[in-house]
Amino acid sequence: QVQLVESGGGLVQAGGSLRLSCAASGRTFSSYGLGWFRQAPGKEREFVGGISRNGDNMYYEDSVKGRFTISRDNAKSTVDLQMNSLKPEDTAVYYCNTLGLWGQGTQVTVSS
Repeated sequence: QVQLVESGGGLVQAGGSLRLSCAASGRTFSSYGLGWFRQAPGKEREFVGGISRNGDNMYYEDSVKGRFTISRDNAKSTVDLQMNSLKPEDTAVYYCNTLGLWGQGTQVTVSS
């Protein structure tokens, strides 16, 4: 059973940066892709971006393209989400997801 633990959230001013990390344990990390999602208060959970199992392919939701970057380190079993030029509308709980499983989430708050 894969377990996912997110970290790195916090409070940042608009225009700032944060780096989230998702640590996975269990099944061989390099055998699956992962995605990042977010859920803002009162809204549905939405896709932010994803990365293939070998890290060769990344996908991003339009509103974060050019600002967010996903990377993975298969040796450390981690996937990071580098978030730059943050906006107040990026405020949400961020989750990593794979194989139908979710982590507990990490809160990102961007002040204007």
